[in-house]
Amino acid sequence: MDVPVRILAISGSLRAGGANNAVLDAARRLAPPGVEITHYAGLRALPAFDPDLDTIAGDALPQEAAQLRAAVGRADALLLSSPEYAHGIAGAFKNALDWLVGSVEFPGKPVALLNASAHAVHAHAQLVEVLTTMNARLVPEASIVVHVGGRSVAGRPFDGPAVAADAALGGALRGALRALCDAVASRAR
Repeated sequence: MDVPVRILAISGSLRAGGANNAVLDAARRLAPPGVEITHYAGLRALPAFDPDLDTIAGDALPQEAAQLRAAVGRADALLLSSPEYAHGIAGAFKNALDWLVGSVEFPGKPVALLNASAHAVHAHAQLVEVLTTMNARLVPEASIVVHVGGRSVAGRPFDGPAVAADAALGGALRGALRALCDAVASRAR
């Protein structure tokens, strides 16, 4: 590839050692040549969404929200992973999505969902609903549950390097990344 594919990875987990962060770190480690995966690290700093600050002029937009939108704008695709809390999307992650609703950078962006727990079906379903409403271009072939032998990564002592080194997990993540890159290429045509 002459121009690198830029993918922004956003984890809905604030836990440094969380399974969602491990899966996204593994994806970054497994990125093929010509694919650059950058981790968004500003989730904790985002203020609570306030529609009064999300004006058409953009003059009241908090700096953290503007930085998130700029990062999304620079990306060719998004790689998202969120834990499930109380049968729903993690609050900090939903807050980030709320800041993107009024943005021009997000609609039509190819998005892959990586689910680190086979049991997190409610959050996954909510993410699909929210992202569809936000006009994301969900890539089903790139959206996978990352698990080992029928068990998810969640609850296992796996970090990014271990997930990347695991033959089954690494293969699944490589396939998801190929599918996401294919979606980016088809969008460019």
